[in-house]
Amino acid sequence: MQKKTKVIAFANNKGGSGKSTTCSNVGYALTLEGYRVLLVDADMQQNLSLSFFAEEDVLDFSESGENLYTALCEERDAREFIRKTKYENLDLLPSGVLMSSAEYELYKKPQKETVLSRVLAGVKESGEYDFILIDSPPTLGMLVMNVMCAADHLLIPIEASPWGLFGLANMLEFFGKASDINEDLSLLGVAITKANERKNYFKQTKETLSEIEGVRLFENYIRVDSAVEWAQDNSAPVLAYKKSSRSAKEYYELTKEMLKYVSR
Repeated sequence: MQKKTKVIAFANNKGGSGKSTTCSNVGYALTLEGYRVLLVDADMQQNLSLSFFAEEDVLDFSESGENLYTALCEERDAREFIRKTKYENLDLLPSGVLMSSAEYELYKKPQKETVLSRVLAGVKESGEYDFILIDSPPTLGMLVMNVMCAADHLLIPIEASPWGLFGLANMLEFFGKASDINEDLSLLGVAITKANERKNYFKQTKETLSEIEGVRLFENYIRVDSAVEWAQDNSAPVLAYKKSSRSAKEYYELTKEMLKYVSR
């Protein structure tokens, strides 16, 4: 019996949460565990695409129209636009700058909440990937609704900063609305990123999140590490760029913890 492809959405309406970085590194870590992974960049900032391809390549994906925006607007099979990364078992469906117009385009369509689901249907049915990870824009609009309606699980990265928790209540409310449409959607949990254990607001963030009923707080968190920025500058996940770094080890442990809660 063919295993079902699991789709995980990475979303937070608060910018700077480490969402794209978490998505890219969890994706790469899953390949180290033997899984086949497709990353989907649904953010007009294209940070997930830039995590694996040089800037000129990402610009070419954007200008050529060979990206998720075209797939959504024309409701074409996502497989037409998938690019192979230089890493084994790790592919990418890139974003484009026109993704900023996706909200408008989606609202014009019938069954507008499930356009992305239809675009990804062929990929899921093919069984080519064990996991599809989707990076979302930092908004709570129709595009993010599409991401959640296409997903089995939601993971919310949260920055350990004075503003990190801002908007979480709205995020959870939006998740509830998406769950009404997509009954298969579950909240995997929240993962703390950019943590500095010497700062009081890290402890406050951890304490506040642990007290939210019905929301899992991952035990593993990601501390501030310059290796992450160097990896981004080299268009690579930190696990590939410097696997001995603290953040690389932390992302790997976070991924293994996440796997415990993802039904296979």
